[in-house]
Amino acid sequence: MSSYISSNANRFYTALESAYGQVAAITAANRIPALKLAIDQQIETRARKDKTGSRTFPGMPAGGRLRTNFELRTYLTSWNGSGTPAYGPLFQATLGGAPMNFAGGTVASYTAAGRLQFTMAHGLSAGQALAYGGEIRFVSAIVDSQTVQLNTPFTSAPAANAQIGPAVTYMPATELPSATVFDYWDPATAVQRLLCGAAVDQMQILLNGDYHEIRFKGLAQDVLDSTSFTTGQGQLQSFPAEPAPGAFDFTIVPGNMGEAWLGTPAAQFFTITSASVTVKNGLDTRSREFGTHLPQAIAPGERVVTADIELFELNDSATASLYQAARQQSPMSAMFQLGQVQGHLMGVYLKSVIPAVPQFDDSENRLQWKFQSSRAQGTVNDEVMVAFA
Repeated sequence: MSSYISSNANRFYTALESAYGQVAAITAANRIPALKLAIDQQIETRARKDKTGSRTFPGMPAGGRLRTNFELRTYLTSWNGSGTPAYGPLFQATLGGAPMNFAGGTVASYTAAGRLQFTMAHGLSAGQALAYGGEIRFVSAIVDSQTVQLNTPFTSAPAANAQIGPAVTYMPATELPSATVFDYWDPATAVQRLLCGAAVDQMQILLNGDYHEIRFKGLAQDVLDSTSFTTGQGQLQSFPAEPAPGAFDFTIVPGNMGEAWLGTPAAQFFTITSASVTVKNGLDTRSREFGTHLPQAIAPGERVVTADIELFELNDSATASLYQAARQQSPMSAMFQLGQVQGHLMGVYLKSVIPAVPQFDDSENRLQWKFQSSRAQGTVNDEVMVAFA
């Protein structure tokens, strides 16, 4: 006897596409810990003007242009430091740049100002991340082939011969790649789906909730399913079967664990009640061409990176400096670390952000400031960096 499909009997996978709309191959290692995948496909319709002799709707012709919107939500989970995180393709689809891996290194010397010298050439670039002692930091400047300046010092200074941990960093680029997102269900005879040509228009990273959460919204070329699939869709001969299950870690990071560093020079803030970083790509697709009903390419617009920060006001110089920077429209840096254990770390770094003048919220017992839509800026593709360690 047939039965309902359990909403927990669901597994998600994602991989980067080699060409727009060409469904990527996946393995068990491509599985991601998604919470929800919402897909909305609409056929563009225009009102018919022909005279039908009645008030009855005569229907629309098949083959109209398709618009496929999606939203995928996931938690921050652990990463073993090998390769890239499973949901890395979604971050690459958001920012554009290929992942930059740092394998780690050995400390030669370290100063309290955050200048780190390695025993060998580091191979790092400005904006790239590294980790030590359960903390993630970003390279703000390259001093020489063995020395870097960090965006803010480690809380616990690494001694000589200490090991700096590996990290993978995602940075912006002018062009955006697309990804494939797979949506498999139990039993195997249920309707299976996939999104091809998934392009991320907006990513939002949420801090200090129950769990750290990342949300991706965007446009896909098409949504395919195992029931109505026809040869040639997504450049496939058949609908892809789910890979054999592999090891999958469901360890997620509590939303209250992490660090926040704000200001110039950056100071650590423990008073943040909530925060989010949003990346918007101003995305459009080539979807008006004659001869096709599917989009043919991704067309990103100007990138908009903003931060929303809510914190309790303290009577101290660090908090006051935020208000002064907002009033003077002075740029400052902002770095958020999600998690506090190696393997559970995510970092978001805005090297130059203009804080909005905060709203004063006195509805509770303690005064809160709300910095809304503070926009990050940069030179060329460097206004935001996201890293995992």
